[in-house]
Amino acid sequence: MARILSALAIGLVFGAGIALSGMANPAKVLNFFDFFGTWDPSLAFVMGGALIVTAIGYLFVLRRNAPVFDRLFHLPTRRDIDMPLVAGSAIFGIGWGITGFCPGGAIPALGLGHGDAWLFVGAMTAGIALARLARQTLATRASIRAA
Repeated sequence: MARILSALAIGLVFGAGIALSGMANPAKVLNFFDFFGTWDPSLAFVMGGALIVTAIGYLFVLRRNAPVFDRLFHLPTRRDIDMPLVAGSAIFGIGWGITGFCPGGAIPALGLGHGDAWLFVGAMTAGIALARLARQTLATRASIRAA
């Protein structure tokens, strides 16, 4: 129960930060990408602030032997750059640039009444389901060929 409440609190703080910073507003995000028009640098300040807070948090948290609600830290170990990483990053960036929403901003936007956020979250959910189905299908085909 403590893990669920902790996740809820973290999600609420994150969502409140996204909402208060204006990053749930797709027009504000799209203006960041419009360098030669109505450029708005505020997204860069939000990202910079997040990086600073994260770096400080990692310094304190990783001094512990283990997380509060788990046996060990689950940190990424891979450092290679492969095609799924590049393709996923490109799709994420293109989608963010076209819609003004990223998953972190779209979820709080649902609660703020942005109608487009519902369409985005629905399409994102469908995309995740399709990607999982494609991955499972490819893995099944590969295992059949190997047998």
